[in-house]
Amino acid sequence: MIIDAHAHVWPDAIAERALAGNRLPGLSAVDDGKAGTLTDRMRANGVDRSLALGVSGTAKHVDATNRFVGSLDRGRFTPMGTVHVDLSVEENLASLRAHGIHGVKVHPLFQGYGLMHPRLWELFEAFGPDIPVITHVGAGGSGAVNDLSNPSMLREIVTTFPDLRIVACHFGGYHMLAEAEEELDGLPIVLETSWPPSLASVSPETVRRIVRRHGSERIVFGSDWPMTDPAAEIAAIRSLGLGDDAEQDILGGSLARVMGLPTD
Repeated sequence: MIIDAHAHVWPDAIAERALAGNRLPGLSAVDDGKAGTLTDRMRANGVDRSLALGVSGTAKHVDATNRFVGSLDRGRFTPMGTVHVDLSVEENLASLRAHGIHGVKVHPLFQGYGLMHPRLWELFEAFGPDIPVITHVGAGGSGAVNDLSNPSMLREIVTTFPDLRIVACHFGGYHMLAEAEEELDGLPIVLETSWPPSLASVSPETVRRIVRRHGSERIVFGSDWPMTDPAAEIAAIRSLGLGDDAEQDILGGSLARVMGLPTD
């Protein structure tokens, strides 16, 4: 079973504008960000389930974003909703509950607040073990937004909230891989593999070392669609020669266990 931990989707009517308005330096989308297109790619590439990530850059769009991701086919997508620090903890939780969403995506590059924001920490406390979080960690944007998340912040969060189920995108530090390896070594945190424009741009030996040190049971495959081609990212995982058990963990087994996802 293949589960993609990292797929961004938008309503058809705004997908093009959303991608154009959230450009990252040196990266271009390879697809259109629409749920129908993602469904086609999943079928073509043997992906059984994707986490559908909703991200709202403003408080006023939080509920509409959650309504959209919550409306997607639950047989194929697991919605990861959005929160915002300009809403109260209860307002954020109420929106998630209203749309039947049991997980959250945090994206400092696009949301404009950092991993150390006090309101976000209040949310982490409220989530406890019940609401998992998948978060961008590291650089990738322009200017000051690159300072909003880093591996040392992640370490502090993990040690402060030991019950929080947190998945760290980009091995816990996009364009900060050496720092991530040092700061996150030995921590009970799940690392996700996406690295636009492709995981293949990271040294295979580096990836193998991370898997060996961290354990395949705490590594999960993510494509970061539509910024990458999931077929190429799956091939990059398989090319590492990690062995059948580790490969199965990374491509779906680990995430199913962490998130409590169906495997049949």
